[in-house]
Amino acid sequence: MLGDVFVSVDNVSKSFGSRTLFSGVSLRVGARDRIALVGPNGAGKTTLLEIIAGEQSPDEGSVARAKDAVIGYLRQEAIEMTAPTVLDEVLAAAADVTSLEHRLTALEAELSLADPADHDRLLAEYGRLSDRFEHAGGYTLESEARRVLGGLGIRERDFGKHPSEFSGGQGMRVAMARMLFRSPDVLLLDEPTNHLDVESVVWLESFLRGYDGAVLMVSHDREFIVGLADRVTELERGRLATYPGSYQRYLAARELALEQWRASYEAQQKEIAHMEAFVERFRAKNTKARQAQDRMRKLERIERIEPPPAARKQVRFRFPQPPRTGAEVVRLDGVRKGYGDLVVYDGLDLTLLRGERVALVGPNGAGKSTLLKLIAGAHAPDSGEVRYGVHVEVAYFAQHQLDALDTAKTVLRELMDAAPDWRQEEARSLLGAFLFHGADVDKKVGVLSGGERARLALAKLLVRPAPLLCLDEPTNHLDMDSCDVLEAALKHYNGTLVLITHDRHLIRAVATKVVEVLDGRVSVYDGDYDRYLWKSERVSAAGGPSERGSEPRRATHSAQTPAPTAPAVGGRKSPERKRAEAEVRNRAYREGKELSRRVQAIERELEPAQARHDELVTLMAAPDFYADKDVFLPALEEYNSLKARIEALVSEWSEVASALEETRRS
Repeated sequence: MLGDVFVSVDNVSKSFGSRTLFSGVSLRVGARDRIALVGPNGAGKTTLLEIIAGEQSPDEGSVARAKDAVIGYLRQEAIEMTAPTVLDEVLAAAADVTSLEHRLTALEAELSLADPADHDRLLAEYGRLSDRFEHAGGYTLESEARRVLGGLGIRERDFGKHPSEFSGGQGMRVAMARMLFRSPDVLLLDEPTNHLDVESVVWLESFLRGYDGAVLMVSHDREFIVGLADRVTELERGRLATYPGSYQRYLAARELALEQWRASYEAQQKEIAHMEAFVERFRAKNTKARQAQDRMRKLERIERIEPPPAARKQVRFRFPQPPRTGAEVVRLDGVRKGYGDLVVYDGLDLTLLRGERVALVGPNGAGKSTLLKLIAGAHAPDSGEVRYGVHVEVAYFAQHQLDALDTAKTVLRELMDAAPDWRQEEARSLLGAFLFHGADVDKKVGVLSGGERARLALAKLLVRPAPLLCLDEPTNHLDMDSCDVLEAALKHYNGTLVLITHDRHLIRAVATKVVEVLDGRVSVYDGDYDRYLWKSERVSAAGGPSERGSEPRRATHSAQTPAPTAPAVGGRKSPERKRAEAEVRNRAYREGKELSRRVQAIERELEPAQARHDELVTLMAAPDFYADKDVFLPALEEYNSLKARIEALVSEWSEVASALEETRRS
């Protein structure tokens, strides 16, 4: 009997050939736990999930599961689906409930024809099964299935399609919907955000926050983990360490533990070196031989502390920069693009300028990837024009391009062939920045994992960085260290960037402009991601146009809006009522969190702006300031621009702070 513990992993070890993946691993998963399993690529996180799910057996140790506990496992790769429609595929997860429905229908027919002698027996069975059916949520099954599918970005018009018509990414979302709809006691999620857009990630985070079961997740999405995890377990170097509390507390505790480990290791190494030096010096001397023998025995008995891992690598490579372009990098004029009868864009106008870092956001199927391909030149418009500015060359990264890597080459050769004039030291330095160290550079591309191939492809892009860089979900299959490498590279890159990613942390780190794609329309929001969230929510709430004068913005968080709640029965809240109330609380929590972030972002932006404003005021007060027009005119222009910017920021700060205070009060 496991009590409140659904899964108990005890001293589990797993090896493949001569390589020990992990050893002596123990873990407890209890009711409503939210556990993030982190660690570098190749550490064995997926293997551990498969062992917990019962799909692999450990070499040593045991896994105990609570009696009748249902475990749902979402793999990284798609699974076969056989139902005639997507909606049926999800409903199939509740086969036990639908079988009750079929039995109730049969009983209704039997009751209408039954003899009086059988009537009471059939009626009693019907009442008993009706209670079970209602308790299992049978009367709201289809509406709940539709809600989960919609929340994960599947459009209602696609519910009736055969699963085979869906892409791999869409199929993964259907597989996730089926698993969530099944409501297992323990959810095992392996990179659940990989095939979701930002809004679906937000919906999933909200759903899981109110989920009644336990969640054990592997994810490279830092913000997703921060929003959910109440415990972090780290699998590294074959060992599992558990850190209670939030992800931020894990980072602090891990660093403290590493400092203590390093200190203990260094102290022991000094002691060992001292004893070895004594033995070496005196073992041949009769007067000291006995003492030397004592130290030798002590050295043999000493329990050696393993060397701690080296500090996590930080990017120190100075990435090459692209050639400077004209001010206008790319312009789309009256662009029309469709696929058969489906028109994605009609009359699309968009201009991107030098140095802008643009995040394309919007629900799956809205046209983000199509827009990125149009910008990158990977797709030609049906009509209209895509024009590039002076000296503009384009580099385009998408997951399918990983197949273009030459599997017969080594990592080093693949990179150096893209930069024939580079020295080997330079190539190794760049590969080191993307976490290929030592013998890793001599691996064949064919044996690399998906994440390693993605890092190599990204490194190749930066060998000769183009002035216009277009990235479609570059963080898929990367671990957190690799995401940090990419973030550092993009921060340093001074060309023009257009990015699609579900990783909100990366968007916040690099984006200076957000383009929202919705139903064939684009709305442009200057500023960072938090400013976009605040502005777009204001537009949505007011039902008015965006700040660029586009069409009124439709609510893009519709999947988070609770359906009408079922009334309480017998003084108890129905599951639908409790879920709806939880979603309202979660939405209020998110709104307050985003408003607080925006207040802090404005304050960070105001401080240097105000300091520069004060410098200019002091400069303009000098008598000789106006003598040199080459100094005076640019300074005056900067002063006027700063003054307007500060006024706008102060006004926005006041509005956001008021909204935050109102949210906290409510």
